[in-house]
Amino acid sequence: MKLSRPTLPETGFVRLPQILSLIPISRSAWWAGIREGKFPQGIKLGSKTTVWRAEDIRHLIERSR
Repeated sequence: MKLSRPTLPETGFVRLPQILSLIPISRSAWWAGIREGKFPQGIKLGSKTTVWRAEDIRHLIERSR
């Protein structure tokens, strides 16, 4: 049985659970990183929905390697 690694779409938006499956940190550490300017700001789609541009997350992952 082959386990598939989480993937990031080329373009579009991703939600926090998908990001955290790629970047091994906690939710609170992610939000703290946004406040500190280490991680990209999200885009609010509604009062309880935030998304991030896939391109921004891809750049963050490549920059941290």
